[in-house]
Amino acid sequence: MRTIRVNWLLSLVALSLVAAACGGGNPADTNDAGGGGGSGSDIGVSLAFDVGGRGDQSFNDAALRGLQAAIDEGLVTQENTDFIEPNATGSNRDDNVVNFAEQSYDLVVPVGFAFSPGIDKIAPDYPNVNFAVVDGFACLEKPCENVSNLTFKEQEGSFLVGAAAALKSETGTVGFLGGQQGTGLIERFEAGFTAGAQEVDPNIEVLVEYIGDSTTAFNDPTKGEALSAKLYDDGADVVYHAAGASGAGLFKAAVAANKLAIGVDSDQSLTASPEQQKVILTSMLKRVDTAVHDVIQQVADDAFKSGTQVFGLAEDGVGYAVNEFNDNDELLTQDIQSQLDDFKQQIIDGEIKVPSEP
Repeated sequence: MRTIRVNWLLSLVALSLVAAACGGGNPADTNDAGGGGGSGSDIGVSLAFDVGGRGDQSFNDAALRGLQAAIDEGLVTQENTDFIEPNATGSNRDDNVVNFAEQSYDLVVPVGFAFSPGIDKIAPDYPNVNFAVVDGFACLEKPCENVSNLTFKEQEGSFLVGAAAALKSETGTVGFLGGQQGTGLIERFEAGFTAGAQEVDPNIEVLVEYIGDSTTAFNDPTKGEALSAKLYDDGADVVYHAAGASGAGLFKAAVAANKLAIGVDSDQSLTASPEQQKVILTSMLKRVDTAVHDVIQQVADDAFKSGTQVFGLAEDGVGYAVNEFNDNDELLTQDIQSQLDDFKQQIIDGEIKVPSEP
C-alpha cells in the first residue's frame, strides 16, 4: 500500500468531545488528528461521506469515530487514511468512491445507502478494493466478493426510545420526524418508535412528518425545525427524529416549545447547546462507529466478510443514550432505564418482535 495523502486537518478536534453511550455505557474515545495510529498495519482505509458530511452530529460523524478508534488501536495508521465530502446534493458520490478506488485503498467505506446503486457498477471494476457500504443494499442481485453491506436493526433501538417517549409523555401524543421518505430505511425508525410507544400505551397517538423524498432531506435543518414545531403545536410533547443533519432543527423547536426531543445515531446531547441539552430526553444509538471499526478489523486480519452484516441489540449495534447533562431524576429516570433494559432483553430473547415497517 503506497503512502496516502492525508485530509484530516483539524476536523477531529470537534469530534474529540463526542462520545456516545450505549445502554448507559461509553464508546471508543475519539482523539484529535494528532493522536494514535503509530503502530498500525499497512492497510489503507478511506471514508466517502454522504450528504451532511462531517459535523452532521449523526451517521457521518459516527463513521469517522469508528475510523479514529481503529487508528487509536493500531489497526491502521493515520497517514494511510483519508475521507472526502460530497457536494450539497450528493450527485458526485460515485466520483468520490472511484477516486479512492483508483488510489488502491484496501477498504473504501461509502457512508450511506444512496451509494448502493453506484457500488453495483463500481465494485466489479476494482476487485482488489473492498467496499463496505453503511446501510447498503449493493450487489444483492449479483453478489460481489469485495462488497459488504453494513446494516442495522434501527427498529430495535427505536423501539426503546419510543417506549421512553411514551413513559415521559403527559399529553398521550408523541411525534416522529423522518428525513427521506420512500426508501424503507427511515421507515424502520418510524415503525420501531411507534411499536415501542404503543407497547407502553396502546392508546398513544404518534404523529409523523417527513422532510422530503431525496437525500437532501437529511440536510435541511430549517424545514426540520418547521415540521418539528408543527408536531409540537399538534400536541406532541416528545418528538424523535431520524433526519440526519436536519435533526438540528428539532432541538431548536424543542427549546422554543419547552418540550422534549430524542436524538439519533449518536448521543446528541454531547454536541447540543446547553439550552438544548436540557430538552434532550435520550438518543437512539446506531453504532455506525462499531460497524466501521469492525470492518476495518476484518480487513486488517485479512478476513473481510462480503454480503450483508447486521447489527442489532444483540450485537451492540443499536441502543439508547443517557443524557448526562441532565438530572436523570427528572428526565430518563432509573425506573425508566430499568424498563427499557427489560424491553431490550425481551427483544434479544425473541419475546418481543419489533416490526420493520410502519
